[in-house]
Amino acid sequence: MRLSVRHNTHFEYDTMLDYSVQRLHLTPLDFESQKVISWTITGPGVDHALSYLDGFGNRIHLVTFDNLKGPVDITAEGLVDCGDAGGIVQGVRCMIPNAVFLRQTTATQPSAAIRKLADAAVASSASVLDQLHHLMKDIHARVSFEIGATHSHTTAAEAFNDGRGVCQDHSHIMIGAARWLGIPARYVTGYLVIGEGHPSTASHAWVEALVPELGWVGFDAANCVCQNDHYVRVAAGIDAAGVTPIRGSRRGGENETMRVEVMVGIAQQ
Repeated sequence: MRLSVRHNTHFEYDTMLDYSVQRLHLTPLDFESQKVISWTITGPGVDHALSYLDGFGNRIHLVTFDNLKGPVDITAEGLVDCGDAGGIVQGVRCMIPNAVFLRQTTATQPSAAIRKLADAAVASSASVLDQLHHLMKDIHARVSFEIGATHSHTTAAEAFNDGRGVCQDHSHIMIGAARWLGIPARYVTGYLVIGEGHPSTASHAWVEALVPELGWVGFDAANCVCQNDHYVRVAAGIDAAGVTPIRGSRRGGENETMRVEVMVGIAQQ
């Protein structure tokens, strides 16, 4: 399936933006079930940005610009062919050892309740794949999707206790539970087509877990489905903080406000 993506981030400031440096995780890459047909990023400083692959296999653009009154728009858009590989992700280049994806962070640290959930998944089956499916279904059932119920610094433990969250929270909970069970798991950002003409205020997030004999498999606990041809994979890391689409620092530009609009559609079946 060919998907079209447009991801616009709009910044406004009350004063002159003297200097800004931003790290962009906004570029999808080719792998076995995904092929990028066209992709562009536009915005101040993008033309002379430093571009490189990090250790996780993500394409990074390091952008700098200065002396702007604003507003500032950074837009990533293009066409991507996506296939349904039953959730299996093959051909993604990652130089980070798998053991790194067992390390808990503040965001993913499982509470006693999450550990209990994970232990129940183990009791349900001897198969790691089945355990992960069990986890995905339980998290989806226990944590309702509610925009605005959490914020960017909400932890897995807090969201699970509250029973509400967004895809970032579902992903952190599942990562924390998987790592508790000794299953390497990584946080993935990208895009999900949910319906023609419906804008979103954010990109999407899900989890990839390492399954013996299969490799990395994508699980979306927010929607209770494995990654398929409705998903565009962009970047992966330890948790959400490591793969924020746009992150950096600035001098000047007081009282920053940000608005994000994401449009994902089916360009061709």
